[in-house]
Amino acid sequence: MSAKSDKPVEDRLIDPIASDPGYNETETRIALEGHPIHAMSVAFPIALSFCLLGADLLYWWTGDAFWARAALWAAGTGFLFGMLAGFSGTAELLLVSGIRSRAAAWTHAIIAVTLLAILGANWGQRLYGFEEAVLPYGILLSGLGAIMVGFTGWHGGKLVFDYRLGTSKGK
Repeated sequence: MSAKSDKPVEDRLIDPIASDPGYNETETRIALEGHPIHAMSVAFPIALSFCLLGADLLYWWTGDAFWARAALWAAGTGFLFGMLAGFSGTAELLLVSGIRSRAAAWTHAIIAVTLLAILGANWGQRLYGFEEAVLPYGILLSGLGAIMVGFTGWHGGKLVFDYRLGTSKGK
């Protein structure tokens, strides 16, 4: 107890947002047979972002046009699958009040949108000359995209594992 208040410290440090109605409503609304669509769909853009960087590095190392073409496909497919994951994640963010009320969810969303912009720019610059696009800008965008995957994945994992947001609680 402090001299200024008769309340214990634990009672004075309660998050004011936690008292909002709907704060504990965190179960997914975008699911297929109870399986959260967003959680299932993010694996593809994550894997393809790392494949994109790997293909760029292999092109730089070998000079084989196959790797530049593979990077073009990885960038495009990663971007398109990322958009699908983004739609389901945005729907969760906007429809579920317990997700919407947390700042960490908005941080994850902003970083994920930034990643999508990087993937889209990377794909777009490769469409009309995939070999010429690799060095220097393609590989730089691929590296930046891989770093952004790490940041958004960290925040997304924190939302799921620490706060249990966007999961299905079961019946």
